[in-house]
Formats: sequence, C-alpha cells, structure tokens
Amino acid sequence: MPTYEYKAVDRAGRPARGGLEAVNEVDLELRLRRMGLDLITYQQVERQAGGFRSGKITRQDLINFCFDMEQMYRSGIPIMDGLRDLRDSSDNPRFREVLTSMTEDMEGGRVLSQCTAAHPDVFDSVFSSLLRAGEQSGRIAEVFDNLAASLRWQDELASQTKRLLIYPAMVLVVVLAVVVFLLIYLVPQVTSLLKTMGIALPMQTRALIFASNAVINYWPFLFGVPVAAVIGLVVLTRRSPKAAYLWDHAKLRLPVLGPILQKIILARFSNFFALMYQSGITVLDALKTSEDIVGNRVMADALMRAGQQINAGETLTETFQNLGIFPPLVIRMLRVGEATGAIDVALKNVNYFYTRDVREAVDKALKLLEPTLTLGLGVVLAFIMWSVLSPVYDILGKMKF
Repeated sequence: MPTYEYKAVDRAGRPARGGLEAVNEVDLELRLRRMGLDLITYQQVERQAGGFRSGKITRQDLINFCFDMEQMYRSGIPIMDGLRDLRDSSDNPRFREVLTSMTEDMEGGRVLSQCTAAHPDVFDSVFSSLLRAGEQSGRIAEVFDNLAASLRWQDELASQTKRLLIYPAMVLVVVLAVVVFLLIYLVPQVTSLLKTMGIALPMQTRALIFASNAVINYWPFLFGVPVAAVIGLVVLTRRSPKAAYLWDHAKLRLPVLGPILQKIILARFSNFFALMYQSGITVLDALKTSEDIVGNRVMADALMRAGQQINAGETLTETFQNLGIFPPLVIRMLRVGEATGAIDVALKNVNYFYTRDVREAVDKALKLLEPTLTLGLGVVLAFIMWSVLSPVYDILGKMKF
C-alpha cells in the first residue's frame, strides 16, 4: 500500500501535515475525513522502514491511551466508538493516523490485540501480548490499568536515569572546556613570560607546558581519536553480536554506574514479568518476551537459560537462584510465593523491592557525584594554578628589596 504525505486542515481551520498509507487518492481523502481533516494537497512518497514518518508518539500519549481505554471498558462504551472518540480528540497527528488504522482494522474483524500488533513501532510485543491475555481472560480493563501504571513507572525510571547521567556529563563538559581554555590561552602566555626570565622550571610546570603544547599542536588527534573510538564502538556493537555481548557485560561492571544499571534492568524485568504473570501469560512465554525487554544481552542470555531450566523441570525459585543475579531477599520472596500459591504477590514485592532500590541508588549516586565532580574540578584547577604560580613565587622569593 503506497504512502502519501499530505497537507490538510481540521474542522477549526488549523493546518495539519503528516504521512498516511492509502490505496489511492480517494482512499486517502476518506481516511483523512474520518480523522476530521480536509485534504488540501498530497504527494506519494517512498515508504520508510519503521512505519509512519511524521511526528513522534510519546510515552505520555500511550499513558493517556491506556487510561482512556480502561475507563471506556469499565463504563461499557463500545470499543469502536471509543477509538473514534480518541482519534478525533488526539492532538498528535501520527497517533491519530495509528488510531484511524486500528479503527479500520477492527471494522474489518480484527480484535484489539491484533490491531496493536500491526503497529510494533508504537505498541511493543509486551503491550500486544498483555492485551491478548486480557482478551482471553476477560480482564482487559485491568490490563489497561496495569499498563498505564507500568508506563508511568517507566517514565519515572527514565527521568531518574537522565538525572543520573546528565549532571555528571554537564560538569565533565564544563571541566574539559575550562581545562582546554587554560591550556590553550593562559599557559602559553605564562610560558613565554617565564622563558624571557631564563629561570629553571619545576617539574609540574614542565608537565603543564608539555600538556599545553600537546593540546595546541595535536588537538585534531586528541579530540578526533575519542570520537572515532565511540563511532567505531557503536558500529562494531551493531554488526558483531559477540562485541555487543562484551560491551553489555562491560557496562554491568562499571564502577558506581554498573550496579545501578543492573538494578534498573532487574527493576524493568520484574515489573513486566509481574505484569505478564498477573495477566495470565505463562512463565515460559513471559521469560521469552522479557529477553527483548531487558535491553542487555548478558541479562537476556541469563533469562534464556532460565527458560531452559524451567522447561527441564526446575522451579522458578531454583532457576532464579542459579542465575546468580538476584539477591537472597528476592529469592526468599519468590520461594514463599511458590509455597503459598501467591506468586503474583511475590512478584509485586520483587517489583517494589527493585523500584525502591533503584530510586535510592540513583539518589545516593547523585549525592556522591556532586561533591566528587566538584572536588575533581578543584584539584585540576589547583594543579594548573600551582604549576603556573610556583615559578613566579620562586622569583619573588629570590628578589631582594
């Protein structure tokens, strides 16, 4: 089916642009009319991999979608009418296109989980699997409620992760900018002054002058090599599964950040695993789906081995204990859950345990990073000032007044 880029206006006269799949021009105009838009101009374009081209569907759009769908199911509103209302009220052009496509698919006889599965760039495999389980068990309103809570948790987790990474990155950029400025502008001026005096320079001053000359004369090499190394690492990890596995393993072994990253991954896994188990998805299917959720090949490999062990007859608790990635408290909670038949409650406790642990770990890391980076900046500046001023003090000490 060809893809068209269009310009249109809504009922209020506001312009709208986007891309939409349609059989032909007439079908394009009909689809836009269902979205509450009047076509102005269009042109056929090459379809890109990944589906729709225009706009971006945010996590907040999905949270609102899940909340609205949950309310509609609980209120008894027909799903077709509800989707049309959501489509007409959506402010996101791309999401409006997705909802239009889903409405047409449901008119053609598909169920909701099949409609979401047709848009994997918007609704991931977990989303569609949970909806399918909810449709089979008759608990789809509860599934939407859990999905909304899970998406809010992901949003909070992403915010915490950004807080952890953005601050040190900004401080590092400032430190590097200050150091480069001093090495390029301040140190050469002081060096020329000291050379005219013809005095013997101390070791730290000679080291600073050497660093300044290296930055001035070889700056393309000094700044280009790290950039080339990062680009090479990205290309290598994308093309080589072994390199990607080793890189994921190295990330988990980083000081300070490694343990926090592992907790974030385990928090994400426990959250989705509990959600899938509550929705009626089998343990093996939940583990299989979780391999794509964790976003780390080392953890995904561990979950794959866990599925093999459970398939061989071991219990969930024994399997997780053999993996060696869960602390004893989590293993104990799972063991109690299996013994009492309340494994869903145990999984909720695991989710709460890791969510709280991640929040506390991020807060502690931020409190530790701030003074550490400030101290590091002070040490660097103090060394530069010491190297620059120590010869001057030596000269002043030898002067007789």
